[in-house]
Amino acid sequence: MAFISTPEPAGDYLAENRSPAGYVPNFVTTFAARPDVFEAWKQLNNAIKANMDLRRYELATLAAATALRSSYCSLAHGGVLADNFFSDAEVAALVDKPASDPVDEAVMTFARKVVLAADSVTAADVDRLREAGLSDEEVLDVTLAAAARAFFSKTLDGTGTTPDAIYNGLSSQLKEALTVGRPIDS
Repeated sequence: MAFISTPEPAGDYLAENRSPAGYVPNFVTTFAARPDVFEAWKQLNNAIKANMDLRRYELATLAAATALRSSYCSLAHGGVLADNFFSDAEVAALVDKPASDPVDEAVMTFARKVVLAADSVTAADVDRLREAGLSDEEVLDVTLAAAARAFFSKTLDGTGTTPDAIYNGLSSQLKEALTVGRPIDS
């Protein structure tokens, strides 16, 4: 679960934040002490996603999460990519090697750089995204997705929040590739 204890949340916080599968994710419990922060996170994340193609958002997010060694976020977003856009083998490969599509590769490389060394991003890095066909607004979207993932991933890992046991249901290939940090709950 987590290294910290949180109070029993007031009102319908847990009911309102159940996953579509009907369980309360571990991260929801972690944020129970600060539900206003969790609500602000959801608003920010939804605003970022609203401006992006889902596939690009998930690729940028997976790149950020794996660079940050966040198993929770890698499993969640790798799972979305496997469910909607790629095979399990293709998603597993994205952890260690660049995407085969030049646009995807540029997006993922940039997202990784943003979360690991944003101070070293140069105009040449942005130009590479432009050359791949991204507008300046789309470059901002990738930056926002990566930076927001850094907040969420670091919050979960900083509190010791482990990935939900439901991720044990992913294929062994995905579990092995996407568990880049903390282990999945048993």
